[in-house]
Amino acid sequence: MSQPISFAARALKHRSFVIGAVLTLLLLLAAALSLVWTPWSPFEIDMAAKLQPPNGQHWLGTDPFGRDVSSLLLVGARNSILVGVIAVGIGFGLGTSLGLLAAARRGWVEELIMRLADFTFAFPAILSAIMLTAVFGAGIVNAIIAIGIFNIPTFARITRASANVVWSREFVLAARACGKGPWRITLEHVLPNIASLLIVQATIQFAVAILAEAALSYLGLGTQPPQPSWGRMLAEAQTLLFQAPLLAVFPGLAIALAVLGLNLAGDGLRDLLDPRLARKR
Repeated sequence: MSQPISFAARALKHRSFVIGAVLTLLLLLAAALSLVWTPWSPFEIDMAAKLQPPNGQHWLGTDPFGRDVSSLLLVGARNSILVGVIAVGIGFGLGTSLGLLAAARRGWVEELIMRLADFTFAFPAILSAIMLTAVFGAGIVNAIIAIGIFNIPTFARITRASANVVWSREFVLAARACGKGPWRITLEHVLPNIASLLIVQATIQFAVAILAEAALSYLGLGTQPPQPSWGRMLAEAQTLLFQAPLLAVFPGLAIALAVLGLNLAGDGLRDLLDPRLARKR
C-alpha cells in the first residue's frame, strides 16, 4: 500500500511551484532589504549623474534625475507589496465574508450579493481609480481602495461557489442534524474545507494587484512622487527608449518576474493542495 508523500517533498518535486516560490522569495527579500539598506538614496537627485549606464557606482545606471535605478527598484518592490497585501486583504476579508453569507443564507440574500458582485465587475480597478481620482485626487490610498474593491466580487463568487459544494456534503448534513446553526457550521466545517482554495486565489490576486498598481502608477493615478514605483519608472522611461532603453527594461523585467513568480506559486499551490494529489499514485 502506497504511503502518503509529505507536502514538502511534493513541493520540492513541483518545478513550477519551486520556480514561483524562488521568484516570490526574491521579491520579498528585495522589499525587506529596502527597509534597512539601498545602494543610494532613492530620493537623492543628482543631475550631474543623470542617464549613466550601469557601472561600478550605479549597478543599473541612473534615471533622468540622477537617481540610482537599483535603489528605485528595491523601494518600488516594497511599495508594490504594500499595495498588494492591503488590496488583497480588503478583497479577501469582505469578499470571503459575503460569499460565506450568501452560501449560508441562500434565497434573496444570495441573489442580492451575487447581483452586487456582478455590478462591481463592471468597474475594473483602473476605471474605479479614475473615478476616485476625479473625486479625491490621485494617490496610493485611492489605488489601494480601487484594487481592493475590484477583488471583493472575485473572492465573493469563488467563496460562494465552493461553499455551496461543501454545504451539500454529508458531514454538513450530519452537523445540521446534530443541531448546529448555520454560522457554527460555516466556521467549523465550510471555511476550513475551502481555505486552501482561497489561499491559492489570494496568491493569484496578489499578482493581479501588483500589475494593477503598476498600470495605475504608469497612468499617474497610483503611487505619487517622490515615492518610487515600477509603473511610474516605466512612464518616465518611455520618452527615452532610444537614448536609454535600459530604463524601461529593468522595471518592466521586475514587474514581469514578480507577476510570473506569484502566478507560478499560485498554480503550484493549487496542485499541491488538491487532496486528489496528496497521495502517491
